[in-house]
Amino acid sequence: MIRRAEKKDMERIVHLLLQVQDVHAKGRPDYFNTGARKYTDAELEELIEDDSRPIYVYEDEQGIVQGYAFLEIEITKGSLSRKDRRSIYIDDLCVDEEARGKHIGTALFSYVENLAKEGDFDSITLNVWECNPGARAFYESLDMEILKTTMEKRLK
Repeated sequence: MIRRAEKKDMERIVHLLLQVQDVHAKGRPDYFNTGARKYTDAELEELIEDDSRPIYVYEDEQGIVQGYAFLEIEITKGSLSRKDRRSIYIDDLCVDEEARGKHIGTALFSYVENLAKEGDFDSITLNVWECNPGARAFYESLDMEILKTTMEKRLK
C-alpha cells in the first residue's frame, strides 16, 4: 500500500535515507559523507507535514515501510525565457535493499505518475548520479529521458 508518510514512519525512512547515502558515498566518496543522511529528524518531521513537499511510503503487508518517494511541487511562472510549467520533482526515491526486485520502485513511480496526471502537471523530473548506473537504468525503463546534463571538472 502506498500512502502519505507519517511521523510513525520516521525510523524506517531514516534507515532508507542511510542506504541511499551509502550508495552515493561509495560511488563518490569525494562528494558525499559516509554514514550521514540528507535530513535531520527535525527536517524530516517538517517535510512529513509539508504539502508542497510530500513524502509517500510503500508499506508491505506486515505494515513495514519498504520504500519512499520524496516529492517537490515545482511551478514555473512569469519567466521570460521559459514557459509556465507545473512539475513534480522526485527529490529521492528508495526501496529497501532487502526488498528490491519486488517492483516496489515501479509502484512508487507509477503512484507519482498518477498524482501528476490527476493534478494536470506537465512533467516528472529527478536527478540521477552517474555513480549509480542501476538507478539510471531503472528510470530509463520507466520511459524517463535526459532533460539536461550537469558537467563537472574535478580539481582535487
